[in-house]
Formats: sequence, structure tokens, C-alpha cells
Amino acid sequence: MSPSSIPNTEEMIEVSGQHVQVRRKNIKNLHVGVYPPEGHVRVAAPLSISDDAIRLAVVTRLPWIKRQQRQFQNQERQSRRDYVSGETHYVFGRPLRLLVQAGGKKHRLVKSPQRLTLYSPEGSTREQRQNFLEAWYRRALRDRATPVIERWSSALGIDAPRWGIRKMKTKWGSCNPKKAQVWLNLELAKKQPRALDYVILHEIAHFISDRHDDRFVEVLDTMMPTWREVRRELNDMPLAHEPSFD
Repeated sequence: MSPSSIPNTEEMIEVSGQHVQVRRKNIKNLHVGVYPPEGHVRVAAPLSISDDAIRLAVVTRLPWIKRQQRQFQNQERQSRRDYVSGETHYVFGRPLRLLVQAGGKKHRLVKSPQRLTLYSPEGSTREQRQNFLEAWYRRALRDRATPVIERWSSALGIDAPRWGIRKMKTKWGSCNPKKAQVWLNLELAKKQPRALDYVILHEIAHFISDRHDDRFVEVLDTMMPTWREVRRELNDMPLAHEPSFD
């Protein structure tokens, strides 16, 4: 069996009180990451590495892991949204006040510079209003992202990948270079356009290098010299209160 045909494996281990998700992959180097919203620990490890080596890697990084977790715990979180009048909802970084008005047989949304007016059928539920708003965000993100994907693909000299939008718990975006597929987090419809610009560049840069190696960083440095600042700004933004289930 060739290395490329060996399947990825995933397991949970406990190290010094930390629940660690371990995913073994056909990679050369071990990577330890801490992810929002709660700061769970995930390790990407080469197929040949031992459990003891993984535990040692986690233990040696415990001070850094705990710092990251404290940052997530102290990070501002958006309050629960009930999709009623008076709430603030963000559209590409701009805070807009929501006004809900009863009337009509179908949901309809009107956006103005300061307000989102949601016309909602009498007796509509919170879930129905949420589903409509999320569908609206999805269309808005698709319209905004389409030319950005085309622009970065052209700049990097690759064919524009297939792409889609998902609700994701821990990532702003993901990609599979072998399948020429990119996924964007639906929450990007609420963030500044420069955040979307960075995430798309990040994912498409993986078509040049599928690892976060020097070649990958060189692409980001060349195409977006401020990418570190944008990444830091994006990760400091408020986290959504509600988990996503995709």
C-alpha cells in the first residue's frame, strides 16, 4: 500500500488533563493547534509517530496551549440572537440594527445603510427567522466571494476551484487541493471584507503548497503583505454564541 493510499485515522487522548484530538495523516511534521470557541486541542501527526511522542509534544507545549485557551475564554462572544427588533447584526463588518415587522406570507429583507428590516409572516418562529437570515447571508457571501476567488486564482496562475459555504465550528475556511475544492465559513458574511479576502487567499495558496511551509508563507507575503495583521484582527473578533452543527 502506497503512503497516499493509507487512510487518515482519528482518536481522542488525554494529556495532563487536556482532551486532545489526534489525527494521523500522511504528513512529515507534527502540528499542535488550539481552536475556538472553547480552546480544544488538536494534533495533526505523521502516520509513523508514536503515541509517546505525541504526548511529549503536547506536554512541552502546555504553557502555550493554556495561554491560547485563556484568550478564547476571555474573548468577547456575541449574545444569543432571537431575531427580534433591536438586535444588532453585522453585514461584512458593518453593524446594522434589526427591525422586524409582521406582514406578508413570506419573509423578506430590506437592507439600508443603518438597518436591516425583516418583514416576517405573523406568528413566525425564531427558527424560521434565523433560517431566512442565514439563507440571506449565504447569498450575500456568495456574491461577494465569487469575484475574490476568481481574482486570487488568476493572480496565482491556477484554475478557479470549486467552492461552497458551510457553517463551521473551528475554521474560517478549508480546502482540498486534490479535489480542487474550497469551503468558506458562513460567518465570513459578518466580517470585514478584508477578512474574506485573506481567508480566500489562504485557502487558494494551499494549491501552491498544501502545508504551512516557507513556500506557502512566501505566497501570502507577496500577495498580501498585511495578512498577519488581518489574521490577528479576524481571530480577535467576537465569536458566535451559538454552535454550528454542519
